[in-house]
Amino acid sequence: MSLNLTVSYGGLVLKNPIVIGASNLVSNPHNLEKLEEAGAAAIVFKSLFEEQIQYESLRMDEINESYSNWDSEHSSFFPPIRHAGPAEHLLQLKEARSKIKIPLIGSLNCINNDSWLEYALKMEDTGIDALEVNFYHNQIDFDLDANAIEEKQLKTLEVIRAGVRLPLFVKLSSFYTNALHLISRMDKIGVDGFVLFNRLFQPDIDIDLEAHHYPYNFSSESDNRLALRYAGLLHQKIRGGVICNTGIMNGKDVLKMILAGANAVQVVSAVYKRGISTISNMIAEIEGWMMKKKYSSLLEIQGKLSKENLPDPFAYKRAQYVDILMKSELFMQYHPKRGELEDRHHDNL
Repeated sequence: MSLNLTVSYGGLVLKNPIVIGASNLVSNPHNLEKLEEAGAAAIVFKSLFEEQIQYESLRMDEINESYSNWDSEHSSFFPPIRHAGPAEHLLQLKEARSKIKIPLIGSLNCINNDSWLEYALKMEDTGIDALEVNFYHNQIDFDLDANAIEEKQLKTLEVIRAGVRLPLFVKLSSFYTNALHLISRMDKIGVDGFVLFNRLFQPDIDIDLEAHHYPYNFSSESDNRLALRYAGLLHQKIRGGVICNTGIMNGKDVLKMILAGANAVQVVSAVYKRGISTISNMIAEIEGWMMKKKYSSLLEIQGKLSKENLPDPFAYKRAQYVDILMKSELFMQYHPKRGELEDRHHDNL
């Protein structure tokens, strides 16, 4: 039986639905080739952070300034130099593009309005196949309302879309008042794909040191349900494609997202935890399931369990939570002391 794992996402034709998400995994060119050999359908290169460039530039200026006007004969010990800005990152993008044949997607994260388009155009010139921009807002301002945040992002997106010819993807955080409404507005601007959702790094506190620290923030399988829900709600409701990003740990998770309506998935944590070979294992698991179910193409199952294609109008609403609560046997079968749980359940009625 011939299996077709090909999917389409935002104008890109992918040989399968597994995309490597943005991370430092790809800093090593050798890893790029190994990811392609393992079966990855596309790779998102590590993000270009304007904030990091600004910090490095500031540090360079501070070091230079600390030795200025040392004495009457030396105004400085250093020749006049400037930070190279995004040049190093752009060079790495060009090198990455030459190493692999599968689509390479650039990732951009800016903080100033003027920088978004400037950096986007520079990245486009490297030969990448698409551009992914990261939109989120760090909520520290009590006086800034949701509408102001969204309007600013929409205006930025309009500028990028007007200037960039490449397929344009937006990676969003889940922290919006109504993410569906915002995605719909972005879709009308001409966004080609949406990555759901950006897993933001959050600080932790070491109580022994009494200080903040920033541990690795790997996802787990249970983290993928929010993205699954949104994929099911968005299927056939927007023009752009959908990639589910968080908690994709095995082939079963990939199939869940496709059934919900996603075009593809992005994988990072699974590769960090289990190695590059996990990509091959995912593909084998997908193929095994398709053969067992007698599906020849992923297109046959895409969106099969989306809101659009389900007869049950409550499948994606809170009513399903109430339904689970009413079926106490679902809880008892997972509890080692079922009788004890049953007694507690009746006591609470």
